[in-house]
Amino acid sequence: MKTIFITGASTGLGKATALKFANSGWKVIATMRNPERGTELSSHENITIFPLDVTNFQQITQAVEFAIDRQVDVVLNNAGVGLIGPLEAYSDEQVQQQIQVNMLSVIQISRAFIPYFRQRQSGLLMATTSIAGLITFPFGAVYSATKWAVEGMYESLSFELERYNVGVKTISPGGIASSFRDNMVIAPNEAYNSAFNQMYHAFLSGKTPTKVSAAEELAEVVFEAATDGKKQIRYVAGEDAKTYVQQRLTQGAEQFRNNLAEIFFGK
Repeated sequence: MKTIFITGASTGLGKATALKFANSGWKVIATMRNPERGTELSSHENITIFPLDVTNFQQITQAVEFAIDRQVDVVLNNAGVGLIGPLEAYSDEQVQQQIQVNMLSVIQISRAFIPYFRQRQSGLLMATTSIAGLITFPFGAVYSATKWAVEGMYESLSFELERYNVGVKTISPGGIASSFRDNMVIAPNEAYNSAFNQMYHAFLSGKTPTKVSAAEELAEVVFEAATDGKKQIRYVAGEDAKTYVQQRLTQGAEQFRNNLAEIFFGK
């Protein structure tokens, strides 16, 4: 029986993925900052809850040791936080949290597991990024920065680890029907209110691909990536995400950006 280690497993995609793997006969180490939120998962015989705040390096070390002791096969870096608004409105604390949770924790956790996988000559590192790690939207500068960083880091890392039979993959989902959007932090600045409202209404109007996927649908993509045996690095998940990526590839980066600007701001 194989084992997967998942961060950010209390809600949304992390929770759905934990249940998908557990119901498919895997052992699951589901980590979360507040273990008391994992009551539904803890009742499953194949799931073990472990406390992990990914901003706490000591807890990362403890969680990795716990997983290695149980001969983990797959790691999914899924923990993440959202922040939208104009860059000048962000506080230093908000920027630091985005970078620590969305990027540095992925580096730290991946780095901690690599010697184990390398010596074992097998294993798979995965990270949940975002469609915002492949394209950009207005008012998401730091969020996109962290997600683009992980996409680039994992693509580079794949060259290092391929010789040791260690896989590296990213999952790039579009909109997810989960509490992630509800918990997203908005940093307001009155100077941008008009533009921010224009963008918001453009999403509501249906001018952009807005189909939101259930977390369970996207968990199927994670399971496929973990079990298909392919050397494929990037998995785009969700119809909205696939549409955006195809548009960017077809139109080219500059024209795609111009088209988005027209949709959001009429220019």
